[in-house]
Amino acid sequence: MIEINGMAHVILTVSDFRRARSFYAKLLPACGMNPVFDGPKFTYFVGARTAIGIEPCDPAYAGERFVQSRVGLHHLCLRARSREDVDRCAALLRAMNATIIRAPSDGSWAPGYYSVLFEDPDGIRLEVNYVPGKGVLEQGTPFNPEDGYAGDP
Repeated sequence: MIEINGMAHVILTVSDFRRARSFYAKLLPACGMNPVFDGPKFTYFVGARTAIGIEPCDPAYAGERFVQSRVGLHHLCLRARSREDVDRCAALLRAMNATIIRAPSDGSWAPGYYSVLFEDPDGIRLEVNYVPGKGVLEQGTPFNPEDGYAGDP
């Protein structure tokens, strides 16, 4: 069996690189991720056992916004260590005037699930969540996908 040790990185392609760079430069360091590269066409943050890169889209797609129901990424979720960290993230997002889709709240996906759902400047959906213990890996704990995993409240 192959043993995966987390997610190495995610690269997000954005329409408005300048705004996205500013957004992620505020958000990701607050989440324990350090900027390790920042160039005119790519910025990269590493920490918290993963990495996130941001790059501009092809000029043919400039001005387009993320559509959650299209083929590709649905949303990106980062795991917090506590409910308080989710609340701190929400406070930072409010200070950044970010679009918060769902304020910190409990979810039914797993026992103790607590999260905030928000958008970056291009409308890419992100979430920060907390699940206590082993979550759905706890023996006998069901995963409740409701009617899917829609990001809308």
